[in-house]
Amino acid sequence: MLIFSVIASLGLLFVGAHFLVKGAASAAARLGIPPLAIGLTVVAYGTSAPEMIVSLQAALEGSSDIAVGNVVGSNSFNIGIILGVTALICPIGVERRIVKVDAPVMLLVALWACWLLWDGSIGRLGALAFLLACVVYTVVNLRQAGVEGSAPDQESSQSKEGVIWKDVGWFLLGLAMSIAGSKLLVWGASELARGWGVSEAVIGLTIVSAGTSMPELVTSVSAALKREPDIAIGNIIGSNVFNILGILGVSAMVSPIEGSNIAAIDLGAMALFSIAMLPLIWSGYKLRRWEGAFLLAGYAGYLWILWP
Repeated sequence: MLIFSVIASLGLLFVGAHFLVKGAASAAARLGIPPLAIGLTVVAYGTSAPEMIVSLQAALEGSSDIAVGNVVGSNSFNIGIILGVTALICPIGVERRIVKVDAPVMLLVALWACWLLWDGSIGRLGALAFLLACVVYTVVNLRQAGVEGSAPDQESSQSKEGVIWKDVGWFLLGLAMSIAGSKLLVWGASELARGWGVSEAVIGLTIVSAGTSMPELVTSVSAALKREPDIAIGNIIGSNVFNILGILGVSAMVSPIEGSNIAAIDLGAMALFSIAMLPLIWSGYKLRRWEGAFLLAGYAGYLWILWP
């Protein structure tokens, strides 16, 4: 039964992420919004919905290890596995804005989270600071999109309004399937892991974080195969920023996180993956296949250290 639930959840995630990318990318093109802005906000936040649901539920139930481990583990997984696999399938071209603005912002946010989580706790004041920073980051991205994008004329907007609503429908359907698939995967995988006698912190850092990151994996791979690198890499960076500022912010605001057992090595891994990403994308403004393999090897090394 548990194995079947894991297999079924992967099917839901695959189809759901396909619909999500289809709807978001199509709506962005019709509205004249740059795909990078959509990847950094709408798609990134949408694919992070499973992380939000799991971490918020865990915080309410007092399982701070799963709430924090889900976010920290997801950020490492996003770069080490998702970006690595995506680059292996199709080398990713990187816009200058990603290198000069968004990737450094992601790194600063990761270091900020490491600083606050060093004692395993985040109070409501820290959570409020996260949420305010999340609002600022989102508004700046969308305003920048308005400056860079080419707004469609009124006649074109009216003629395409019905089609855009269809795109929104695809996006919402994909999001709903991704959330359902993630919850099913987390339940099945967590039950299997507990049967193996693995701690809650390790479950959050590995099984849960990998399960809730499946929408990002399928979304980025699908976007790369469709030759939409802006959505592929924007999805990863936007998700990592939102995971910390939005998800940890909301979770700690609802129920302050106290005494998390997430170790320094786990926070360090998240920071190191964020640091390593910068020189890789800086070189030629492209993430090549061998660099993707390097990220995968780094994550494999982290799992070897982490898993008992």
